Amino acid sequence: MLIIVTFLFLQSVWFGLAGIALIPLQAWLIPQMQRQINLLNKERIKEVRAFSSEIGESAAGISDLRTNGGLRYRLAQFTERLGRIFEIRFKIYQKKFFMKFLNNFITQLTPFFFYLVGGFLAINGDITVGALVAALAAYKDLSSPWKELLAYYNQTQDMALRWDIVTERFGPKGMIDESLFDGQVNPIPHLRGDIIFDNVTVRNAENNIVLEQINLKIPQGTRVAIQVKNQAERTALAEMLARELLPTHGKITIAEYDLSKLHQTVVAARIGYAHSRPYLFNGTLGSNLLMPLMTGPNFVEGGQGKLNHSSNEAHRSGNSTDYIDTDWVDPALAGLDSADDIRKWWFALAEAMGTDEFMFRRMLNSRIDPHQHPDLAKKIVKLRSKVEARLSKTDLKDSVYRFDPDEFNPALPLGGNLFFASLSRDISQQSLASDSSLIKLLSDNGLAQQGIAISQTLIKNLYQTFGTDGTNHPLFPSVNIEAALYEKLVDIAQRRDEKGDGALTNDEFALLLTVPFAFTAEQFGDLFQDDFKKEIVKIRKSRGASLREQTSAIFTPIDPDNYLPRLTILENALYGRVARTAGVKAEMIEDLVAELISKYDDLRRQVAETVFDVRTGLGGSNLPTVFHERAAFSRASIKRPDILILDRALASHGSNQRQKTRFALRKLLPEATLIFMEEAFENPNAYDLFFEIKDGRLDGLQVKDEDKEGGDLNRKIRAISRTELFEGLDDRNQRLLAFAAQWYDVKSGYRIFSIGEKPDAVYLCISGAALLSYDSNNGEERPITVIEPGRLIGDLAVILDEQRQFNLTATTDANFLRIGAEEFRSVMKNDVNVLYSLLQKVGHNLTGTADLLRRSDVVIPQQKEAVKPLIE
Repeated sequence: MLIIVTFLFLQSVWFGLAGIALIPLQAWLIPQMQRQINLLNKERIKEVRAFSSEIGESAAGISDLRTNGGLRYRLAQFTERLGRIFEIRFKIYQKKFFMKFLNNFITQLTPFFFYLVGGFLAINGDITVGALVAALAAYKDLSSPWKELLAYYNQTQDMALRWDIVTERFGPKGMIDESLFDGQVNPIPHLRGDIIFDNVTVRNAENNIVLEQINLKIPQGTRVAIQVKNQAERTALAEMLARELLPTHGKITIAEYDLSKLHQTVVAARIGYAHSRPYLFNGTLGSNLLMPLMTGPNFVEGGQGKLNHSSNEAHRSGNSTDYIDTDWVDPALAGLDSADDIRKWWFALAEAMGTDEFMFRRMLNSRIDPHQHPDLAKKIVKLRSKVEARLSKTDLKDSVYRFDPDEFNPALPLGGNLFFASLSRDISQQSLASDSSLIKLLSDNGLAQQGIAISQTLIKNLYQTFGTDGTNHPLFPSVNIEAALYEKLVDIAQRRDEKGDGALTNDEFALLLTVPFAFTAEQFGDLFQDDFKKEIVKIRKSRGASLREQTSAIFTPIDPDNYLPRLTILENALYGRVARTAGVKAEMIEDLVAELISKYDDLRRQVAETVFDVRTGLGGSNLPTVFHERAAFSRASIKRPDILILDRALASHGSNQRQKTRFALRKLLPEATLIFMEEAFENPNAYDLFFEIKDGRLDGLQVKDEDKEGGDLNRKIRAISRTELFEGLDDRNQRLLAFAAQWYDVKSGYRIFSIGEKPDAVYLCISGAALLSYDSNNGEERPITVIEPGRLIGDLAVILDEQRQFNLTATTDANFLRIGAEEFRSVMKNDVNVLYSLLQKVGHNLTGTADLLRRSDVVIPQQKEAVKPLIE
């Protein structure tokens, strides 16, 4: 392009000027229009994302939309959203078309000037016609590079727009410097020193103050109690200490290190942070608990060449160069020597939590893989004789079906009794049916017809119990058969019952024949006749060894020296199974075995440690909530951190147990700084230091410039966030409530609402006091309770939309926040936390009422009616 313009100027200055005359106009006008198009594109992307979110939301709540008649309104919302997207795209199309038109028009306008100016110059003899033709040809070639330049500009602008959108969404302000995550720090320094907050202030995404001017010094090795009732403030403080959140202003130093400049390896190794809402990754519980000790690979199996090749490929593709198939657990990070030391340390933490017995009992009734735990399996096998000796001295022995090669065991399925063996692994009935050798073995021993008859009867009984639509019943999982397989077996059994064996294919016949392998005689009683049981034992004695050899890939022989992998640890110790009819004796049997195991400290610990093998599922979905809390505590403590932050950790535990855990932690981590954060502490004097944060300030200091910092709305938000019922609300709903609330000042003696009035609002007491009362039959006003600051009143009447049942009268000059009924209901409908808190409040009030009636010795009249029997 530059060469062409130079040629034009060499031909004639006028040609050069004519050629570039309109380029400045294009260079200014086209980018201006492109910016408008970019803004429209940004708006379009936001609308499409919102539309995608609405589609996902509708898919998740389709049942509620259908049930509550919201389909048409939802479809109207979709239409309105699609209409906006269409309008934006149409505007983009119009502007793009006009921009192209304008660009082409300006481009074609220049040759007109060439003809005009060049023709005039040629007529006057200033240039030749050949020079004019050459200039026109040269300008014709100028348009191509100019278009390429404009296309490049448009492409860069489009990519810049996309980059801005991505960084706006995934790169918010206050992110930790990326360089602090690169590489490794070796050796990792300890953070054994004072923690100093220097004028620290934190603002949230909406620029509202969360914590303000925190100046605090926590000496190394102290036990600190920090009382913070507001959840947002408590979370912000904890996350700042864990370097998950950076202060907006001020600085935090630990052991004279600036926390904001520490490498992430140091923070992860030396600071432990646990709260009651952790995330558990899919895998085993052990992989989640040991995560703090898996900061890098230790050594490589398979040779350096393989590592170099893999690392080179990963480096070239921009991926991690760390090798996955190696040992990642580093005991040295926790100051330990071996993997066994780590597990001992974890068990010590479990004892501190008071969950060691729970873990032990849970895993006692679980299965293990003897190949992963060979030492534990051997010890359990050796314990069998002692368990048998203890059982024989009690009346519990009759409640255990011990394995006897000469007897049919009602607690074993047909396959186990036939081969006197237990399955080596989980195997489906479809897999058993596909094993032709097993089906042939049953046929050759004359068990096929009896087995198929038992299967037919079993399926018939199940069908009579559950029918075709009973698979969702809570009792169905105890049948130990999948719903789809059950339906298929019902169909096969019904066809066989109507048309005989000829109506079944070989695969269907084999599948039906495997049914007794899934059930025990104990489950269905008389279906397994005595002659059939004797025939099974007879075959076992005569051909048992051969049968076990033929099925060795599926079954493990039942032998006093063999650990049986598909039985629980308890059943392996019993060398048998507890009868289904044992009832309370089952717990006594478990207690007996647990007592024997507990005599060996390492054995009890080893049983509890098998919890490391438990599968967590996505987000820990396979585990109850209490497991999540305990996993968070263990994960934060297992690395033996220099600083341990516990934000309402183990919240589901009782207060006494949590107190014991805190004292036990001091013995386990004598040099660590322990920071406990709670809504309230019963005994603050039990800690080395006690601080309280109120309204974002240390020691509850009020903000003097409150009007400047947020005005009236901020005051309302703070009042609402300190209320027990509303503290669990997200920031948006708290803000909406605050916006809808009005200050309500009353003088002493003023009647705020009366019996029989329509419930138009709820009242949150901010200061002063009011009396809740009712009118007796003789017109006397009788008090019920005093409403003090922090108490919400009138909420139940608003929810039920019924007339007021009580009077509320100010006993002093008082200040309330008045929240309209409709606004309160809308928040109730959209936040489950408020509903749960309200349910707790109602339950507490009912419990208090019952206690009051009991202490008052009130006789409640009973209506005497004849009680009808349940079954006549």
